[in-house]
Amino acid sequence: MLANSNATANLAVKDLAKAKAFYEGTLGLEQVHDEGGELIVYKSGDTTINVYRSQFSGTNKATAVTWMVGDKIADVVNGLKSKGVAFEHYEMPGLTMEGDLHVGGGMKVAWFKDPDGNILNLVDR
Repeated sequence: MLANSNATANLAVKDLAKAKAFYEGTLGLEQVHDEGGELIVYKSGDTTINVYRSQFSGTNKATAVTWMVGDKIADVVNGLKSKGVAFEHYEMPGLTMEGDLHVGGGMKVAWFKDPDGNILNLVDR
C-alpha cells in the first residue's frame, strides 16, 4: 500500500535556530519550507527531513536518519569532522573501528549526533 510513496524523517529539536545552523551550515542541507518558526523542511537527495520544535527532543536513543553515501563515506566523515562534528564509537558484535568508521560484514558505518542528541548515521551502501 505504501511501497511507492516517499517517506519523510521527523526530528524533534529544542532550538530551531541551533538546528538550522547544524542542518544547513554543517550538513549542507537545503531548506525548502518553514512553518512559522515551528518546523523547517530540508531537502536531502530525493527525500525531505522535517525538523520541528518539541519538548521531547533528544529522547530517541536509536538512529533517526540514515544517509546512504556509498564509497564517499570516508570523505563525508572527514568533511563533517572538519566542521566540528564528533563521531560516536560503539562496541558492536562483528564490527571493528577504523578511525570513526565501524567496519564489518562488507559495510562501513559512522554515527554522529545533532545538537539535540538525535542519532544520525552514514552508510557506504
